[in-house]
Amino acid sequence: MAVFGLRTSNPAFNRYFWKKQRSFSKSKMSIGGIILKSFAMLTIVLISSSYTWKLFFSGVIIKWHTAIGMFLAIICSLFISFKHSAAKYLLPIYAIAKVFFLGGISAYAHKQFPNLPFQAIAVTITTFFVMLFLYKTKLIRVTQQFKAIIISATTTIFLFYFIGWILWFINIDVSFLWGTSWTAIGFNVVTTIVASFSLMLDFYYIDKQVGRYPKEREWLATWGLLITLVWLYVEVLRLMKKLAIRF
Repeated sequence: MAVFGLRTSNPAFNRYFWKKQRSFSKSKMSIGGIILKSFAMLTIVLISSSYTWKLFFSGVIIKWHTAIGMFLAIICSLFISFKHSAAKYLLPIYAIAKVFFLGGISAYAHKQFPNLPFQAIAVTITTFFVMLFLYKTKLIRVTQQFKAIIISATTTIFLFYFIGWILWFINIDVSFLWGTSWTAIGFNVVTTIVASFSLMLDFYYIDKQVGRYPKEREWLATWGLLITLVWLYVEVLRLMKKLAIRF
């Protein structure tokens, strides 16, 4: 069963990415390989974020760093989408670009509410391991109905964000997206929960692909995990910032 033609809420795990491209090696993708690459990318994230923070707190205006980082991350994703073999070369660039974006919004949040980004990182990491535990112990099973709910919810959320961004550019405020009302906080709670459960879909599809696809595809799997983790962190940070403003 597919929802809107999709089998996962994460574009990196869409069937399109896993049907194309022939194997370059006889070795198959493994959990260990994905974990190693994920840690490597997170190390790049840590180093890059330290640089962005140093710039911000030394008085440099990082507005353009944030905007260019977001734009470059989109370009890298498009290239990876069409040229899968380039993932291992572009993923480090994608990670650095994302961190310029994330480092920017995190630095602004830290200036307004000291240590808030560190708390958001802790919540994100904890959520990752909680979801992994729930998946491995099968306390929550990834059924067809579960997938349908998460995919539908994710599609709806990103549709709201897309419309909200368009309206924001023409100076129309969408308070339940960007405001700090209880409705806005409630929306953020829902998006954070959906982002959390999206991790379980990522675990599910990695499980299905391990041992079947060539080792080069570990880069695509790592890219998929980064997409969800970045989304989860942004939602957690936004939610915590709204709560801090309210209280």
